[in-house]
Amino acid sequence: MVFIYYLFITTMARKSKKIKILFTIPNFDTAGSGKALLKVALSLNKELFVPEILCMHDRGKFFEVVKQSGLKVHLFDYTTQMKPYAKGLLNTFKISRFLKKIHPDIIHSFHYAPDYSEPLAAKMAGITWVYTKKNMNWGGSSANGWKLRSFLARHIVVQNKDMINKFFPQSKKISLISRGVDTLEFYPYTPKVDIRKKYNLNETDRIVICVANLVPVKGIEILLEAFDKIQNKHTNWKLFIVGDHKNDYGKKLIKQFEKINFNKTIYFTGKVLNINDYLNTSELFVLPTKEKGEGSPVALLEAMACGINVIASKIPGIKDQLEKYPDHMFEAGNIEELSIKLEQYMSQDSSENKKIGYKFNIHINNAYKIEHEVEKTEKVYLKLR
Repeated sequence: MVFIYYLFITTMARKSKKIKILFTIPNFDTAGSGKALLKVALSLNKELFVPEILCMHDRGKFFEVVKQSGLKVHLFDYTTQMKPYAKGLLNTFKISRFLKKIHPDIIHSFHYAPDYSEPLAAKMAGITWVYTKKNMNWGGSSANGWKLRSFLARHIVVQNKDMINKFFPQSKKISLISRGVDTLEFYPYTPKVDIRKKYNLNETDRIVICVANLVPVKGIEILLEAFDKIQNKHTNWKLFIVGDHKNDYGKKLIKQFEKINFNKTIYFTGKVLNINDYLNTSELFVLPTKEKGEGSPVALLEAMACGINVIASKIPGIKDQLEKYPDHMFEAGNIEELSIKLEQYMSQDSSENKKIGYKFNIHINNAYKIEHEVEKTEKVYLKLR
């Protein structure tokens, strides 16, 4: 099926001009969404598509990776406050002139917020505008923003089934495209970097890992409390929290749990670029995100691709990814239920966890490879051209 599809678009490429896609994202500071964007952009069929990137600044370590990718990158503040409306409309018109100079056929926005100045500017410039809905935020003060953003969009990419039911039940301009994993990067292997040596761990030490952007909605304190409840029975287990902890939430977590960490069982590693090395040193991955925190969490997919046993909260996005494995989910925010799940998998032999992890690796290769995400995305672009 994939071969037939690529044969089709290759034939299309010979018959028509290439389609320029402008990917927009506020920044590459947190790397998660930015990495997903870059993977898709670089994987597009180059005979048919010309991908470029627009972001607001060049800060962040991952921006260096973006620059080295070879893709053309534009720097411009492409959104504006819409109030007062007269000033907002004037600024939006200025943005539209900038977009018109780039002259893309399609703008694909990866912005996480309910901004509607970007799609309005695209409309003024006469450019087809698409956005990916990356989270479960919608109501409250942001409701009107999301509704306007969606109204102005030519097409909307949703990342899980709950988004369709809750936000777009009657819409005919949506496509369900879950995140994908580059299985050439994330797969089971012996890490090149000796993570155990770096953190002075013994060969008998076993690792639980969480990889996340450390913000309150990720619920890291839930994992820390659940781990603390059972760690005294499993003294050879260590917990790695991988993600930037220099923000207020990260500092609060470290201070809150420093008393229980006197025997060095919890490691806040900070942000790392070689995440796959850390994953392949670990035995169990946990994602404790709260109810409205995810769209389609790629960190969970990457862990499964590396052949690791996983536990995650039963929330939108994760429910899709672990639909076939309900026993590996727990009620969001339920420390007791998570501690029971941890106890179950921390008590069993490493070989048993590896067997389970192997099943997850097969699951990813069957349903969540980056090629699947790219194929579906290309179909959206071809439909809109």
